[in-house]
Amino acid sequence: MSRFLQSSWMVVTGMILMAALTRLMPHWPNFTAVGAVALFGAAHLERRSMAVLIPFAAMYLSDLLLNNLIYSAYFSHFTWQIEPGAYIGFALVLGIGMLLRNRVRPGTVFAAGVASSATFFLVSNFGSWLSGSLYPKTAAGLWMAYEAGLPFFWNTLAGDLFFSAALFGSYAWLQQRYPSLAASDRNN
Repeated sequence: MSRFLQSSWMVVTGMILMAALTRLMPHWPNFTAVGAVALFGAAHLERRSMAVLIPFAAMYLSDLLLNNLIYSAYFSHFTWQIEPGAYIGFALVLGIGMLLRNRVRPGTVFAAGVASSATFFLVSNFGSWLSGSLYPKTAAGLWMAYEAGLPFFWNTLAGDLFFSAALFGSYAWLQQRYPSLAASDRNN
């Protein structure tokens, strides 16, 4: 275990995967670690390619498990289906996380959590309106899509803030407890 705690890459990746898998546990609608995973991974995985790849892989893996285990009653066969608007929103949240690099403090993490929730809400609901058939393709239809998603926004915001505090706070605690982890983080 101590060897695992000497590599910031391994610890951050493990934390991202564990947080992504919390989506499989019962939870309030949209109270998930999705935004926090993007912020945390982008802020702490030094190589930009890994800062994008690992959070995307964790989200996609959890989507596969959700779609094919939890929501399998809705699909007649194994599905690789993704929601494009959600993944575009996730990519933008990764960008917000990149802005956190070397600026991880409680206030900046809180602001990034709020910004990522709002960004994800706007982009994913726009994508739902654009690609779905629930709403007319008019300004009024777009407004209806946002209005219908508004109750979920508050859970998204609460989830992003809760899981961001958990991920960033736990990692800061681990860095204090295991100085080699903090050194590994600076050297990557």
